[in-house]
Amino acid sequence: MASLRSILVLLAVASSGFCEKVFLQRAGTIFNSREYRSVLTVSNGEQFGDWTWPEMCPDNFFAVGFSVRVESNQYGDDDTALNGIRLICSQDESRNYLYYVESHTGHFGDWSHPQYCPSGVLTSFQIRVEGHRGIFGDDTAVNNIKFRCSSNPMMEAPGMHWGEYGYWSEDCTNGGICGIETKMEDYQWALDDSSLNDVRFFCCNKPQQ
Repeated sequence: MASLRSILVLLAVASSGFCEKVFLQRAGTIFNSREYRSVLTVSNGEQFGDWTWPEMCPDNFFAVGFSVRVESNQYGDDDTALNGIRLICSQDESRNYLYYVESHTGHFGDWSHPQYCPSGVLTSFQIRVEGHRGIFGDDTAVNNIKFRCSSNPMMEAPGMHWGEYGYWSEDCTNGGICGIETKMEDYQWALDDSSLNDVRFFCCNKPQQ
């Protein structure tokens, strides 16, 4: 019987000039023993929820693209905006076999079409956050995210527009982003949900030639 780890899902991916069929598999926590050099953080995350579990790309794989889970404007009902971030990991420029990692994600919204660096890997990030709205306000916390690639292009997710962008994280030089951990508020049932409140990424060195 095939294990969960060996089940491959064939997806058609077409974004940022990258268009071909690839094999994409969830890495989950299988590779969490991978060594990393540093943790990339920003200072404008929100206060609700707890840090969940990290998920790491396999050894020698780095994040080359991403997708986000976004709940659209609810027009008077409870908004949560950005609910999850999925990193897409590749071992080389051919990108013909990919893993993805996402840590814990919220319950609302749909996953966006993947975006890819035209070349290179993801090296830094910036998040758009709406601050706490008070007791009677509708908290959405993280609304959107931008990534910068080692080849220099900047990519912005199709998130929501509330709040402001903060400062960029430090840059992951001589390597790239290789893992993710999210800070999530649990489902609040009939109360106000904010879902994703903060995120941090792991930076790994490129293997020695």
